[in-house]
Amino acid sequence: MNSNNLSSADAPIAHQTGYFSSFDGLSLYYQHWWSEQVSSAIVVMVHGLGGHSDLFGNVVKTLAPQGYHLYALDLRGHGRSPGKRGHINRWLDFRHDVNSFWQYIIPQCPNLPQFMMGHSLGGTIVLDYVLHSPQTLEGIILSNPAIGVVGVSPLKFFLGKLFSQIWSTFSQSTGISLEESVHDPALIAHYKQDPLRHDLGTARLATEYIATTNWIKAHSHQFNVPLLMLQSGLDTVSPLESSHRFFENVPVDDKTWKEYPQSYHEIYDDLEHQQVLADLSEWLKAHVTNLS
Repeated sequence: MNSNNLSSADAPIAHQTGYFSSFDGLSLYYQHWWSEQVSSAIVVMVHGLGGHSDLFGNVVKTLAPQGYHLYALDLRGHGRSPGKRGHINRWLDFRHDVNSFWQYIIPQCPNLPQFMMGHSLGGTIVLDYVLHSPQTLEGIILSNPAIGVVGVSPLKFFLGKLFSQIWSTFSQSTGISLEESVHDPALIAHYKQDPLRHDLGTARLATEYIATTNWIKAHSHQFNVPLLMLQSGLDTVSPLESSHRFFENVPVDDKTWKEYPQSYHEIYDDLEHQQVLADLSEWLKAHVTNLS
């Protein structure tokens, strides 16, 4: 476990990295950022396919000085965590990983309100976790969640279905271009040079994803947690229509939809990221304040 301090205009920010043991003994990498002056709530962040925990940098710079304990793991098969890139034996493994992460976190930050944030495939993972688990969460944030048609070709999904039972680890590129992530060419170049990123998905991941999103949509009427949805208007990876349909179907009164018409998929890095972060900060502050 490593820790260091980061400077901030508002408050000194502490940063810790390490590994926690998941349900099956696999050691998964995580990061933790927090203010040394104030503590208000825990936010667990889950990245998308091919991503890793470093990619929440702008969220960390915004929220950590405000007193949030921010935790992010690298999913199995991603970032600094072990496992075949982009592979999952069963979706239940993701759910158990998230639960193991919470069990690791809670003793470190007892009695603080708990929130979750999921981006893209991470949004799918968060929704599946919430719908299967007795809830102690005070709210969840979904940014461009992958809960419907995504920017992967039908042929690649067909190959995934074909090979899932006979060659589950058969791997192929998702075919999603980084040019569809953000507008800034310098950021695109940075993404391309990131050794921790990948664009791979296996046959089993494809079929588990399809089954899980179908289950989530069929059980959306059971969703009962305050919800903030942040959606990019120009997202071709996780298109707006599927997100909005889910948002309309969930029965909770405390739900907020925010749309950013000029943004691509990486909503925390793209053109409107300052407004995205302001909206995120305002929503969290309101929900933490309501608990006091």
